[in-house]
Amino acid sequence: MKVQSFDLGSRATRLRSVLCVGAGVLLSSVAFAGAAAPSAGAAKAHAARTLSLNESGRLHLTSHHGFTLNEQGSASGTISGTIYLHLTISSTNHVTAEVNIYPSGGSLTGSASADYRVEGSLASFNGTMNIIRGSGRYSRARGSGLSFSGTVQRSTDAVNVRVSGRFSY
Repeated sequence: MKVQSFDLGSRATRLRSVLCVGAGVLLSSVAFAGAAAPSAGAAKAHAARTLSLNESGRLHLTSHHGFTLNEQGSASGTISGTIYLHLTISSTNHVTAEVNIYPSGGSLTGSASADYRVEGSLASFNGTMNIIRGSGRYSRARGSGLSFSGTVQRSTDAVNVRVSGRFSY
């Protein structure tokens, strides 16, 4: 009859290894469950709001650089506030613009592109604008295909601008 001998040292080592692996699996599971569960300070999801924007602004020239007119004025309409416009004449019949509106509680920034037409002392533009970012209460602002139009009084470079359309925030 063969007697099997056990090495207690190696058995204890195996037992410790099994316990360490088991503890590691248990700790990993707890850590994963904790990471998956929202903490008390975690940000909560908010439903997006949609707003129909209908703004008009009367702006005056603050400076110009090359073919870019930098304008400032007051916007009135859905979300009144200060409006800044950087209108760049990119060709004889096209303009691009960056539009910044600062209503109470935040800001909206848009990028616009429009056809441009000169008729005597007045130039007009008509195109579309995308809202590309916001801050404050408008920090998640996004919108595309908003109407962007206006006129430029060529003798003073004063601009009247209109922006309308729906965006979410």
